[in-house]
Amino acid sequence: MLTYAAAGVDVEAGERAVDLMRAAVARAQRAETAGAFGGFAGLFDATALTRYSRPLLATSTDGVGTKIVIAQMMDKHDTVGIDLVAMVVDDIVVCGAEPLFLTDYIACGRVVPERIAAIVSGIAAGCEAAGVALLGGETAEHPGVMAAEDYDLAAAGTGVVEAESLLSADRVREGDVLIGMRSSGVHSNGFSFIRRALFDRAGMTVHTQVDELTATLGEVLLEPTALYTKPCLALARDLGEQLRVFSHITGGGVAANIARVLPAQLHADLDRSTWSPQAIFSVIAGAASAETAEMERTFNMGLGMTAVVAPQAADAALEVLAAYGVDAWVCGEVRARAEGEDGDARPKGGVGGSASLVGRYRG
Repeated sequence: MLTYAAAGVDVEAGERAVDLMRAAVARAQRAETAGAFGGFAGLFDATALTRYSRPLLATSTDGVGTKIVIAQMMDKHDTVGIDLVAMVVDDIVVCGAEPLFLTDYIACGRVVPERIAAIVSGIAAGCEAAGVALLGGETAEHPGVMAAEDYDLAAAGTGVVEAESLLSADRVREGDVLIGMRSSGVHSNGFSFIRRALFDRAGMTVHTQVDELTATLGEVLLEPTALYTKPCLALARDLGEQLRVFSHITGGGVAANIARVLPAQLHADLDRSTWSPQAIFSVIAGAASAETAEMERTFNMGLGMTAVVAPQAADAALEVLAAYGVDAWVCGEVRARAEGEDGDARPKGGVGGSASLVGRYRG
């Protein structure tokens, strides 16, 4: 007689995983959370939205990509969940929305309860740090489709913003300045490039010690994506109209993500001399024999999030970010876009202004 377990799906292992993650999930809640953990649907008390005159819901979905391969190589699974949360909620906050709740999805070849619990503990830690409720999720076992040790992650989040406070390209003005917020490292983009360059071309492993790095290669690559949600919301609250918009530097690199939040008639010049990328980027570039332009099309180069603000608000913005422990600096300026000026990259998504990086990196 064929059983579900014989076909490769261990329902009991799934239930053990739920028991192991229960305490972590309980810490990642908000006052508006309703219902008990483990139900068919996560519940959120929508009366929280009645304080808004015209609430706009903002939603985003994302994954961690092939950074998961590094976690598998390291057999360390408790940080990629933080990356997952950051990739979702830091996109939501770009328009000024406060992320409210998140749900996750884990697909795996085989449920190992301790591994699933470690992944979810990272997700819960990210939600707790960002002030987001983890309302629920799904763990799906796919034997015969995925290898036993493989898994993949995805999440979707929802936030809310007052319509009149929505941040967008329409608010950006000539003469505005860009505030750069330092990344924690590579974040969660470009790992296919990384694996080809470091492991296939250079013959390194996650355990390789590189002179320029303060930890093993795997430890540096696995550093979680920075969570900018709370400091960005503080900027929106304290700067008001003087905050124009944010740009989350993710896939597509620096110029393409900044250009997408500018109106078509404006251009941003980013001054490389105002910051120094982390050493990991030079290690990757050396292994790949990659030019600066290719690195900037692929990676954040030390710039994880940018805020476009009125020039008179720059000092206040830096003070707010410093209070949240964010390393931030004025990294560029917005000007009129010259006729036919394309910048360094097409705007991600195909609509927006243009942006260029000028000068040489510091150090």
